[in-house]
Amino acid sequence: MLTIAALGTPKTYGCASKETVLKADRLFFQTLRNPCMDWAAALRPDGIAMDDLYEGTEDFTQLHRAIAERLLEEPERDVVFAVPGRGIEGTELLKHIIEAADKLDVRVLRIPGVGYAQAAIANCPMLAGECGVCTAAALADRRIDVTLPLAVEEFDAKLLAGEVKLYLLEYYPDDWPVYLASMAGDGTYSYRQIALYELDRCEGISIATVLVVPPAQQLERLSRHGLRQLEELTARLRAPGGCPWDAKQTHQSLQDALIEETYEVIDAIKREDDDALAEELGDLLLQIVFHAVIGEERQRFTMRDVCTGIVNKLIYRHPHVFKDTSVRDANEVLVNWEKLKKTEKSFHTQTDVLRAVPMNFPALLRSYKVQKKAADVGFDWEHPGDALKKVVEEAQEVQDALNSGSGLDEELGDLLFAVVNVVRLSGRKPEPILNAATDKFICRFEQMEKLAAHQNLNLEQMTLDEMDRLWNLAKISPFSGKKS
Repeated sequence: MLTIAALGTPKTYGCASKETVLKADRLFFQTLRNPCMDWAAALRPDGIAMDDLYEGTEDFTQLHRAIAERLLEEPERDVVFAVPGRGIEGTELLKHIIEAADKLDVRVLRIPGVGYAQAAIANCPMLAGECGVCTAAALADRRIDVTLPLAVEEFDAKLLAGEVKLYLLEYYPDDWPVYLASMAGDGTYSYRQIALYELDRCEGISIATVLVVPPAQQLERLSRHGLRQLEELTARLRAPGGCPWDAKQTHQSLQDALIEETYEVIDAIKREDDDALAEELGDLLLQIVFHAVIGEERQRFTMRDVCTGIVNKLIYRHPHVFKDTSVRDANEVLVNWEKLKKTEKSFHTQTDVLRAVPMNFPALLRSYKVQKKAADVGFDWEHPGDALKKVVEEAQEVQDALNSGSGLDEELGDLLFAVVNVVRLSGRKPEPILNAATDKFICRFEQMEKLAAHQNLNLEQMTLDEMDRLWNLAKISPFSGKKS
């Protein structure tokens, strides 16, 4: 049997660890260069340290294999591997040892110990109540709750201290007061306050060093924020004593703002302005959080419900990622997506699918979506030219309606719908096409207006034919503003 005994710290080792060390048939120390191991080394000077392997191997994988091989070179004997602190739980070293032991059918017993962080915070004057604990190496995989204190342990390299600092700066200001807890030879900890930005400049950082980060109870003290802070802030603004405007908002009153913020996001994307995009996404996110907070106040749903719904939907609609479904390309992904959506929404007919396109979509977008979904079952023109013939036909019907004075709205709608068909079958989308045409119109109108001003003419006093002449000039020769 192989026993992995975590020895804790000099002040916290337990009777089980001491007895295990004393009675070990064959004893190995992970290292002797740690004050946590001094008492065990004094009890068992015959123990074999792994320090030579740490010095003689080129990478961690090679090191872990070498340690496992040494521990299991005599699999028939009972072996104890003594490690400092809380042990090697969750590490690659433990994974390699267990895999090697399984191959030799050797049972592995693990005895836990008190870690550096637990020992450091036990008598920490700055802490009371719940405290998060994390190793320096695993910090980057952790979402930090700034409202709770945090203890970071096992700084085994100064470079790692720099990485920890950079990660924490994503949550706290660079001058945030933190406490560096250093362990003396007898296992006691002393504390000194530093600014967070100083962490990787401090001397004496070792495996037993613990960084204690106090909680932030006031949002305004932080310079970086996450989704949780936005939720808390929105709830605070709507609470008694908050903002009267925020407090009176409802799902209905926020509808226009939600649409406007969405369009501003799209505008930032089109301008390829990353700074503006980050800002506009924040404005849009506020609208989402606003609705979630209102839903929670009414006990209808929460932000967690919102996130749960979209995560479950994405998992369900990506069976090629989360299950064994195979797809050839992105087009097949979209086909499967529509099939899954139809099943998920309990659509029984394709008409159900068409009616599910939101009525509040912009009219061009809604017609485009409806046409695409009708085309999914083969109801479509084969070529854009075929659809263009329908445009000519609908244009004539508009002319007839103008002549008769009846049915004009219906015929204009048919004409617009037919034009969207041509746009779609040409592989384009109507919204950006029409927006580009509108932009072009504005630019040419500007040129026409400048030409008129250059000739001391006023558009309001010109005939349509005169303006048309300037319009044609603007099309072929943009006005420079220089006199010839």
